[in-house]
Amino acid sequence: MSETPRALVLRTAGTNCDAELVRAFRLAGCAVELLHVDRLAADPDPIHRAELIGFPGGFSYGDDIASGRILAARLRETLWPALRDAADRGVPMIGICNGFQVMVQLGLLPGPPSGSDWPTDPITPTVALSANDSGVFIDRWVGVAPAAGDRCIWTRGLAEKQAKGEYDPSTMLLPIAHGEGRLVAKDNAVLEALDAGGHIALRYTEPVNGSQGDIAGLCDASGRIFGLMPHPERYLEWTRHPAWTSLDPARREGLLTPGRLLFETAVSAVREARIGV
Repeated sequence: MSETPRALVLRTAGTNCDAELVRAFRLAGCAVELLHVDRLAADPDPIHRAELIGFPGGFSYGDDIASGRILAARLRETLWPALRDAADRGVPMIGICNGFQVMVQLGLLPGPPSGSDWPTDPITPTVALSANDSGVFIDRWVGVAPAAGDRCIWTRGLAEKQAKGEYDPSTMLLPIAHGEGRLVAKDNAVLEALDAGGHIALRYTEPVNGSQGDIAGLCDASGRIFGLMPHPERYLEWTRHPAWTSLDPARREGLLTPGRLLFETAVSAVREARIGV
């Protein structure tokens, strides 16, 4: 096994945040393959080799019908067995914006209650990402707050640093850019189960798009599969902060940006799991 973790980023027609996601994985120390879903449908072996998988943002297939709907259907038809096996063996996955929309429609999120024993057939979605309550596309920076604890391997670093006071509200931000980012659950029972089961990994610190519970990101029961509407891959350097020139240097000295820390934490988890094998 190579010492360098292997990450796979999927793309298709309309995907436009794949290069940024590839860069985020590379900065975190991964060797990255960027492959079209048609290539994977013909040969899913790269999924079987991957140690991390990323579903990037963009407008897959032009978001015809609904955001992420066509790509999710294609993945269900051609790649569900490979993705299910990856989930079963504990491969960390991240879906950002359009990638998150795809993951919930595919059934990767919130996933089975146990976080394991993934079913042979795709899971029926229990949550959806619908049109923003404002009815317009939103493109701005927003405050986010990770859930306390270490359930989600992607956000546990953020939670630790926020608990220590290393990140303050002026730096705990992520950019959003979506027209269909309002998370809604099938019913109140599903919403309550998400909360009770520790699936809510990230919340907005203020109302943004009408998401129930101000939910910005979900993880599965294992904490390894994570989807979010904000774009961490667009905040890998402090110079990307909307007011970086006025940031107190002492508040960011020696710290990674929240966006980059998400990837560093997940890759560290992969390395730690290797040691435990």
